[in-house]
Amino acid sequence: MLIKEVCVENFTAIPAAIRQGAKRIELNDNLAVGGTTVSRGVMAEAVRYAHEHDVPVMVMIRPRGGHFVYNDQELRIMEADIFSAQELGADGIVLGCLTPDNQIDDEAMEMLIGAANGMQVVFHMAFDEISTAQQAEAIDWLAEHDVKRILTHGGPLDQPLNQARLKELVTIADGRLVILPGGGITADNVTAITTELGLTEAHGTKIV
Repeated sequence: MLIKEVCVENFTAIPAAIRQGAKRIELNDNLAVGGTTVSRGVMAEAVRYAHEHDVPVMVMIRPRGGHFVYNDQELRIMEADIFSAQELGADGIVLGCLTPDNQIDDEAMEMLIGAANGMQVVFHMAFDEISTAQQAEAIDWLAEHDVKRILTHGGPLDQPLNQARLKELVTIADGRLVILPGGGITADNVTAITTELGLTEAHGTKIV
């Protein structure tokens, strides 16, 4: 079965997304900047509604738009939001922390993965900021730290979905975690893309 993960802004899009076939929700606010964390109230209602329809919810943990290098105050905000997501019954979290030279921020990620305490953890498109030469090492690190999926476009978002690079990433991951393609995937092309990549999951705002 193809798992269509729908990226939604706020709660209002969730009922229609589920009616149209969404099998998983990525819950965001402010998609204009790539998604940030919703309010606690939105999170609570989204999880309640989705779970009534047997649809899991992944909560974006991102305190602001812009780059993925976070200071101590921002990391404390992210940790508190993870605790809220867990308390409210969310199935997982979506996040990504980088160093100023665009490598995984091991210390920040370990802290936040620890806060998740067994929830699913997804590393988002911050992955595409990591140099191609260092992505294999990043996949190794994420797999070793029980990250379940990497959301990636295979390259810069302002370019078409890089299916050739996505295939390479699937090979590197070798089943240790899921490469989740996103960015430019729609209801019209999702089947062709996932078939080409040999994947059973995809992500998008217009995927259903």
